[in-house]
Parts: sequence; structure tokens; C-alpha cells
Amino acid sequence: EMRDAGVDANTITFSAAISACERAGQWEKAAELFAEMSERGVPPNVYTYNAVISARGQGGQWESLDCVLREMRAAGVRPNVFTYNALISAFGRGGHWEKAAE
Repeated sequence: EMRDAGVDANTITFSAAISACERAGQWEKAAELFAEMSERGVPPNVYTYNAVISARGQGGQWESLDCVLREMRAAGVRPNVFTYNALISAFGRGGHWEKAAE
């Protein structure tokens, strides 16, 4: 709808949409939006990454979380307490308590 109205998506709108997908349990759609962000040259922020980590964790995609964290750091985005909480929750949910303890 935003596109139809001629409104360009930005970091805030993408982050909100990814977060909405995370809350709805739609981790695949969240991943699609995150990829679209990159394709459009929209830089993610810490809130974006936190939502992506939470969405992937809820979707059981814990294997990809190390990659997301590396990408986050490479982009110069510093993880915050919410990032680490999301990682701990995701690894714990997946039964990977040893990763959660790292």
C-alpha cells in the first residue's frame, strides 16, 4: 500500500514491518523483508536486527543467528541488551543452551 501511495520505505518502516511479522510468527516473511531492505539499499539498525533475530528464533532458525550477528557487527551496528536477550531466547527455545550461555 505504501508503494502505491508513492511513499518510500525506510529503516523505520522496514523495521516495523519485520517486527510485525515476528509477532505474527511469520519468520519467512520477515526474512524476505530483510532481504528486500538490502536490495533497496536501506540500512538496517539495531531494532531491525533484533526483530530479525527474534523472528528467526521463533521460526526455529537458530542455525542462522550467528550469521545475522556477524552481519550486524560488520555493518557497524552494535548489539544491545535486547539483541542478546533475543539470541538467548532463540537458542534456548531451540534447546541449544550451550549457545545461549556463550
